[in-house]
Amino acid sequence: MINIDEIEDRFSIEGEVGFYEGDGDLIYISVCNKYADAEICLYGAHVTNFIPNGSLDMLWMSPDTDFEVGKPIRGGIPLCFPWFGPHATDPSKPAHGFARIMYWDVAETASLDNGETFIKLQLESSEETKEYWPYDFRAELDITIGRSLTVSLNIYNTGNQSFDYSAALHSYFSVSEIKNVLIEGLQGVSYYNGFGNELTVQEENLIKIEKEENRRYVNTTSECLIFDTVFRRVIKAGKEGSNVTVVWNPWDETCAKMSDMPDDAYQGFVCVEAVNAYNDTISLAPGAKHATTAILSSEFRKGEFNLGGDNIGFSVV
Repeated sequence: MINIDEIEDRFSIEGEVGFYEGDGDLIYISVCNKYADAEICLYGAHVTNFIPNGSLDMLWMSPDTDFEVGKPIRGGIPLCFPWFGPHATDPSKPAHGFARIMYWDVAETASLDNGETFIKLQLESSEETKEYWPYDFRAELDITIGRSLTVSLNIYNTGNQSFDYSAALHSYFSVSEIKNVLIEGLQGVSYYNGFGNELTVQEENLIKIEKEENRRYVNTTSECLIFDTVFRRVIKAGKEGSNVTVVWNPWDETCAKMSDMPDDAYQGFVCVEAVNAYNDTISLAPGAKHATTAILSSEFRKGEFNLGGDNIGFSVV
């Protein structure tokens, strides 16, 4: 049982970091500094909001999500670990692993000299995790809230045998409407369409989503730019420690089959994810560590600018 008063006493920072019980009695961290506001749920170590000062929330949250232990939160930045997608051999195990359906511990909070806020959450192997996965590990999620949001999933092998894992920072970005979105940064990169086995090369400079997309790009470390021509916003989705990028939007038919989001929810978000999977599955020897990091920021622009020869005009809100 988590004692919120004890956590508050140990880790709150007056005027900057606090703790509260939110939807479903889940425990959240609230952060407010000179750069941004943010919220992080200890259940799943789940960043649910990031609002740069004077701006819109960069992240999308489903109004129909299940705030219930045992079920994942829909939206924000879910953590996928130690597998990505369905389990390879046992479909009864939770999709995307168990990290997003367990409570994490608060390990550290700090107010940094530059005005940013640092949060460290931790999940260690236990009898509960070994019901899903037999290995000894320590997972740490380092979150830095400033002008940008940096989220780093650090996995340590604390046992005496090697293991392989896959992971993702499954970011949901809020947009005015999906038809207004263009994504840059993946031209010339090969991708799997959904869970298919054939690779396709993206020829176009900009992705415009007009149907269900589940593109799994391999051998790329590039930053992606998400242009929203109505919000006049550019979201920068950079990463480190990941050679796979997933671009996902479920579109209407798949969205309607998902109980934890409205039927038309697909219009309000796009996922651009930093992933370790496929040819980028991570192998860790005893004592080794790997970090997967997403570096997210946004800015607003006016007028027209050039994208690989395409002039994109921002309309007035």
